[in-house]
Amino acid sequence: MKAGLRLAFAAACFAPSPLAAQQAWQPVEKIEAYAITGQSGIELYESIGERGPKAGIGRAVAVTTFKLTWSRDYRPEGGGCRLAAAKPKLTIVYHLPKPAKKLPPATQALWGYFIAGIEAHERVHGEFIVDMVRKIEAVSVGLTVADDRKCTKIREELTKHLAALSQEQRTRGRDFDRQELRDGGNVHRLVLRLVNGDRAMPPEAMPLPGEMPLPDVAPLPGVAPLPGVAVP
Repeated sequence: MKAGLRLAFAAACFAPSPLAAQQAWQPVEKIEAYAITGQSGIELYESIGERGPKAGIGRAVAVTTFKLTWSRDYRPEGGGCRLAAAKPKLTIVYHLPKPAKKLPPATQALWGYFIAGIEAHERVHGEFIVDMVRKIEAVSVGLTVADDRKCTKIREELTKHLAALSQEQRTRGRDFDRQELRDGGNVHRLVLRLVNGDRAMPPEAMPLPGEMPLPDVAPLPGVAPLPGVAVP
């Protein structure tokens, strides 16, 4: 292994409630693959170390990024300003490795197990991002600031909430990676199994893809840092 690798139904006669309308949006999720080479587990892992997304001073096995924009309806009312609606547009992208060539059957079996676990890990980060956006939505809609005819102070107030929720999401991601990437964690075990094959650990100790917290090996990607928080 290379040092530094990080790895309503509702009847038609009823109009939807405001809450239902706010929750109607759904994130768009995409997978973007980067090519790696190799015909064995160790070769694939080494290629990840050379080609994986940059993360800090090393490279990650995978990384989750996102793009978030908002449509907001600010309304001057009674000398103040109220945020009547806020609808997000969220795209989450999972950057994952993919072998450039067909693998031998034995290696393909190891790879399939490995990448299923890595994707499961990244999708937890995706869940954290969606949860953050829903919290931002909840604190935004109905927010009111007095003495704000031009709806400028309300943006400053909203930015404070965004910064706090952004930091909360980052902390959740770091804590999750710390748990998943510790020695003996799921990601670590996934890497050992990929590199060493079935010799890495006894069958009874093998985690099943999707049934584990992901372990620890060099930090498996986390969520890319959020860009600076700004309120349009």
